[in-house]
Amino acid sequence: MKLVVVSAGLSVPSSTRLLADRLSAAVDRGTPVDTEVIELRDLAVEIAHHLTSGFPGRALAAAQDAVAGADGLIVVTPVFSASYSGLFKSFFDVLDKDALVGKPVLIAATGGTARHSLVLDHALRPLFSHLRAVVVPTGVYAASEDWGAEGLPDRIERAAEELAALMPKARRRQEEPVVPFAQQLAALGARPREQAPVR
Repeated sequence: MKLVVVSAGLSVPSSTRLLADRLSAAVDRGTPVDTEVIELRDLAVEIAHHLTSGFPGRALAAAQDAVAGADGLIVVTPVFSASYSGLFKSFFDVLDKDALVGKPVLIAATGGTARHSLVLDHALRPLFSHLRAVVVPTGVYAASEDWGAEGLPDRIERAAEELAALMPKARRRQEEPVVPFAQQLAALGARPREQAPVR
């Protein structure tokens, strides 16, 4: 199975990337996966060009294809002004509108204080619900004081288990053949109609 990790951290090293790596490692411990990490920092110029021209560059197109072909996603953003970063939102703005339909997504965020932890439920969860993804119940927020503290490892493990449980179901849905609508209608028309009872 393929896991794609989208990290919107801007600095190197980045606490956003650190959280992304811990989440993906936890998923891999439970269910071996082929993991690809997309660093949005490296795609910032191509994302901006796509927003103005409508055409993705080569690296952005590869990232779009990776997300569309994933069995599950981990998405991690730093918190800016009590919400996800503009770069993070812009990346999901340039995806195909159906790219995330039915796809399991683990949402996560990093910030300076615990005050921003509601970003998971007031910003990230609505965004991915709108994109028709399947958002795992446990989101993971890591404030500066959470690193090395109790609680964060447990949240990481719980969220990873939830994502790992959903990924095989998403893969089975992708592998099911899609029957064209016209063919489905033809099959319905071929069935003998039941006669109405005579009164």
